Amino acid sequence: MSRAGATASGGPPGVVRVALLVAAKDLRIERRSRIVTNQVLPFAGVTMVIFAFALDANQQILETVAPGLVWLATMFSLLVLVQRAFAVESEDGALDAMRVAGVDPRAIYLGKLLGLAAQLLVLELLLLAAAVVLYGETIRFEGIVLLAVTLVSATCGLAAVGTLYGGLAAGFRGRETLLPLLTLPAVAPVLIGATRAVEAALGTAGASVSDGWPWVGLLTVFAVALGVGGSLAFGPLVDE
Repeated sequence: MSRAGATASGGPPGVVRVALLVAAKDLRIERRSRIVTNQVLPFAGVTMVIFAFALDANQQILETVAPGLVWLATMFSLLVLVQRAFAVESEDGALDAMRVAGVDPRAIYLGKLLGLAAQLLVLELLLLAAAVVLYGETIRFEGIVLLAVTLVSATCGLAAVGTLYGGLAAGFRGRETLLPLLTLPAVAPVLIGATRAVEAALGTAGASVSDGWPWVGLLTVFAVALGVGGSLAFGPLVDE
């Protein structure tokens, strides 16, 4: 089958193209609304500062728990981003319109995932910078590759879970409270794996870089499994 034929029939090229369009649309909405800049970043920053004040009595404790605090702040911010992303779709009926128009639900899911992942990645980089300033963390040269791979794999896992459960909760009343109940237990493996991998990248508590790669493997498997499973399940869940 030719490339044009695959695209017209809704094959992989068509799915990827529509997914990129959905992701670009979400990022344009964010650029205009500035929700990340005006709400999510201040929320995450306040969270980091509160942790710093709470543990300020012992700098060694701050340095030890800093990787976990970064991911906790990211996880809380994820809930805000997901609620915002699907609230926009629900308010103007855009999600229903795309489904009625015959847009492949896999493309919608992957597009929402990519848009959410891009926002999370920027947030994580800023939170790491905050950890360096507030908690006295240092980024080792030999851990940069591990740190970069950890950020990408963990971000994809978080975005996959957030997009799947965000779409599920969007059609229910009380979705503001339902989303955390669904999402937080599901992202626990990401929180654990990402924390351990970042500890190895930063050398926290004497951890070596080699200690982090098995955790990156876990994060990658989780992200791939949730990405594939989410793309298959998103359509039926949204239709329900």
